[in-house]
Amino acid sequence: MKHGKKYIDSAKVIDGAKLYEVDEAINLVLDTAKAKFDETIELHVRLGVDPKQADQQVRGVLVLPNGTGKDVKVLVLAKGEKADIAKEAGADFVGAEEMIQKIQTENWFDYDVIITTPDMMGLVGRIGKILGPKGLMPNPKSGTVTMDVAKAIKDTKAGKVEYRLDKTAIIHCPIGKKSFGKEKLQENYEALMDAIIKAKPAAAKGQYVRSVSLASTMGPGVKINAKN
Repeated sequence: MKHGKKYIDSAKVIDGAKLYEVDEAINLVLDTAKAKFDETIELHVRLGVDPKQADQQVRGVLVLPNGTGKDVKVLVLAKGEKADIAKEAGADFVGAEEMIQKIQTENWFDYDVIITTPDMMGLVGRIGKILGPKGLMPNPKSGTVTMDVAKAIKDTKAGKVEYRLDKTAIIHCPIGKKSFGKEKLQENYEALMDAIIKAKPAAAKGQYVRSVSLASTMGPGVKINAKN
């Protein structure tokens, strides 16, 4: 992959072999986030677990102390009273069969998160093959299949993130925007790392946190000396 001049210049100020303390790493990431837009700062954590084993999965949800900085659009699939509650709670889109049909026939994806009530999962399952690859399939573990749609909407809008392993045993998760500044980013970082460490599976053996790094959308990664 070819990188632009800004990336190359930024990479020169980062020692790729060094493990930086958290505050120093965040400063470096902010200093090297030189794009003209408000870059997202993302945390990457490699864990010493086998993602192929059911008893070594690491997954959870967390409302970051300072949110994500993203305006999250929410689609709620519900009927009757729950649909009315969803509208009052600030959902961007609310509906049932007509919304599912819109997704099927129009390839409609003008939202970031889908929240649904359990009774709708039979219908939602019909479009699982469409939603799954996009990471939009509602799931009880992520709090997006629930009877308490108002709380789910509130948490999602407030900056709820879901962290989960990919196939290479790495968690990728945003902790905010460049505009947040060092203190807010560090608070979010510490909250997310604490949640990941607490989610350590009992079946995990040896070193749990193998490596931690931070990077902005367009910037190089900075390795962190993570306490394990």
